[in-house]
Amino acid sequence: MRVILADDAALFRSGLAGLLTDVGVEVVAEASDGPGLMAAVEATEPDAVVVDIRMPPTFVDEGVVAAEQLRRTRPRLAVLVLSAHVESGLAVRLLGAGSGRVGYLLKDRVTDVAALHQALVRLLDGQAVIDPDVVSGLLDRRVARSPLDQLSGRERDVLRAMAEGRSNAGIAAVLHLSERTVENHIAHLLTKLDIDADPEHHRRVRAVLLWLRDAARTH
Repeated sequence: MRVILADDAALFRSGLAGLLTDVGVEVVAEASDGPGLMAAVEATEPDAVVVDIRMPPTFVDEGVVAAEQLRRTRPRLAVLVLSAHVESGLAVRLLGAGSGRVGYLLKDRVTDVAALHQALVRLLDGQAVIDPDVVSGLLDRRVARSPLDQLSGRERDVLRAMAEGRSNAGIAAVLHLSERTVENHIAHLLTKLDIDADPEHHRRVRAVLLWLRDAARTH
């Protein structure tokens, strides 16, 4: 896996590069701002980029702007955006119009290099990865009478775990269920949400994006 890191804090970039290198990830370039990131992508053709949500010159949404541009021009590129704090509005903007291969994590999570590496692998597999704290906030702020109101409490728990990028085995472990029960819950919630099999789109990602679009209407 070949990755570019983009963050204006050189010390953070260096530390993150070291962690990723230790688990076999090749850091092919580093950048401190959006233009530098875009130039590095052109020069190195990476598999994924990890970008801070706020970078020079304004420190407002430069990382999201760069991520949006990359999603339009390079849909096969995995994009993981990092933030120091939960910013639900920017998360919805980043994730709400996508179809996978995009993620949003808090910087506190990246100290667990195994979890970070797993997130990148999931993105490359076409999934969306969302920080659990962001998932909680967005699910709590859904609008009334959305299609998700058809889901049972346990089905919403399963959807929450899906949004965090967990596999069926991971969902089973965190919810203390059998994998067969998890499979049944997923089948039921996909049916309730009217998400049919589609070879062009990941059904799990489509389910997550459905509630992201609902959450976006609350902002």
